[in-house]
Amino acid sequence: MGESISEATVIRWLKNEGERVEAEEAVLEVATDKVDSEVPTPEAGVLGKLLFGEGDVVKVGEPVAIIETEGAETAAPAPAPVVEAAPVKEATPVETINKSVEEAAATVAPISNSGDRFYSPLVMNIARKEGISMADLEVLPGTGKDGRVTKKDILAYVKSGKPALAAGAPTPKATPTTQPTSSPAVEAAKPAVSLNTGDEVIAMDRMRKLIADHMVKSKHVSPHVSSFVEADVTNLVNWRNKHKDAFLKREGEKLTFTPLFVEAVVKAIKDFPMINIEVDGDNIIKRKAINVGMAAALPSGNLIVPVIKNADTKNLVGLAREVNDLASRARNNALKPDEIQGGTYTITNVGTFGNLMGTPIINQPQVAIMATGAIVKKPAVIETKYGDMIGIRHFMYLSHSYDHRVVDGALGGMFVKRVAEYLENWDIDREV
Repeated sequence: MGESISEATVIRWLKNEGERVEAEEAVLEVATDKVDSEVPTPEAGVLGKLLFGEGDVVKVGEPVAIIETEGAETAAPAPAPVVEAAPVKEATPVETINKSVEEAAATVAPISNSGDRFYSPLVMNIARKEGISMADLEVLPGTGKDGRVTKKDILAYVKSGKPALAAGAPTPKATPTTQPTSSPAVEAAKPAVSLNTGDEVIAMDRMRKLIADHMVKSKHVSPHVSSFVEADVTNLVNWRNKHKDAFLKREGEKLTFTPLFVEAVVKAIKDFPMINIEVDGDNIIKRKAINVGMAAALPSGNLIVPVIKNADTKNLVGLAREVNDLASRARNNALKPDEIQGGTYTITNVGTFGNLMGTPIINQPQVAIMATGAIVKKPAVIETKYGDMIGIRHFMYLSHSYDHRVVDGALGGMFVKRVAEYLENWDIDREV
């Protein structure tokens, strides 16, 4: 499942008990965060017993089913041994929050740096059912690995009557004279929706719910600012048109614009490393690795962001291979959970849908995201040593959204301008 994944939720079984399965055939689907993955069987045989049902949370390494291989005894398998959980040290009582209007106004709900703290779909479902806000969930002490909130933790919280989570958790100081570091604990009231004749009610699927929560949280956490630059990418377009057929024949890979954009962004990050950061309370974490996320639209209409890890260590051929591989597996629902985590900067190509520009929402816990618009031909003034002339050029807009808590307009604007300069100054004689 990936190094950072410790559990997954069973979505559905693709085979029933007693059915024949072949080696490497998918037998169930599991979910972690917003990735659904198929789990194949390592051996051929008969699916003898399912050890977990749909909706159950399973720890990585636990057996989920028993396969009866040829020659194996047909007797019912012994139940899986039950491992007693280590005793959990009870949290020390903490002073409850004074609910007076004055203190409620001055107190801000602690918000983790991010979205780095993973919640299983089961925990999220319990939170929604019991009316537990994301602000409360993020300061709820967890007894799982790396402080993760488990089913036991959230049920104990519900059973205790959902007391106010208080002073023991770190809370950002209220600073009226500066920009707020997070949103108030009180959630905005949801608008009432009335139904009219002929309206259709469509329930959000699991991924859409997670995307919705992630987007709302990003707007609450980060004050978004956007800068725009129009780039003349004529040299880039002509170079790609010149080499794409030979590249496909030689490498067996399509040469799209995405790896070219990724390369330019990586170069600009090296020039402005304070774009490659995250916020942790009052601290700024400057990331050494440059891991570029590339937003990809799925056939279902949902969105996912696979990550090119250590993009600065890959040449153009390597970037092209990884971009094509991640995009293909994203469309086929074959990404691994680890492949959508750890991003430090994100690119989204709104030009794919014919859009000139967009104002993307930051993918937390990152602090910036860039949208690349459609490439269009325009008449333009061209300066030459013989004087100005009118010519047909290829232009595109770059839209840069950034977190104004830590990225000011100067840095955000200079960064997107630098990306544009790398694209505009593309070497037309460059070899692939």
